[in-house]
Amino acid sequence: MKASRGFTLIELVIVVAVVAILAAIALPSYNDSVRKSRRGQAKADMLEIVQMLERRYTTNRTYVGIDISAIDQSPREGTARYTLRLDPLTATTYTLTAAPQGSQAEDTRCGSLAITHLGGKTISGSGTVADCW
Repeated sequence: MKASRGFTLIELVIVVAVVAILAAIALPSYNDSVRKSRRGQAKADMLEIVQMLERRYTTNRTYVGIDISAIDQSPREGTARYTLRLDPLTATTYTLTAAPQGSQAEDTRCGSLAITHLGGKTISGSGTVADCW
């Protein structure tokens, strides 16, 4: 008799099951890493705007009059993952907020990120400020 070659149906089903289990474990971890890296980009963009605001305040003794319309989303080019806005902006105070957009809105642990003129950082999610900032 000739020895048969190939896979049996049982072997194929076992391999598919193992791959499905690995994918079910790896995919949420991967998505969390992607959201975390996008949040890091938003924080970098926010800190850049904060530096612009502080330079403006140092030279003019007011935050009013700064134009951040060129930086109204994070990342600056491509698909917006966060919408950046200054509200409220007065002569001596500001609050800069980054609101998640699209698939980034699934980041319920951190949610929206905010920073004030005093350097106070807040989040709207269920996590802690230390974890998100």
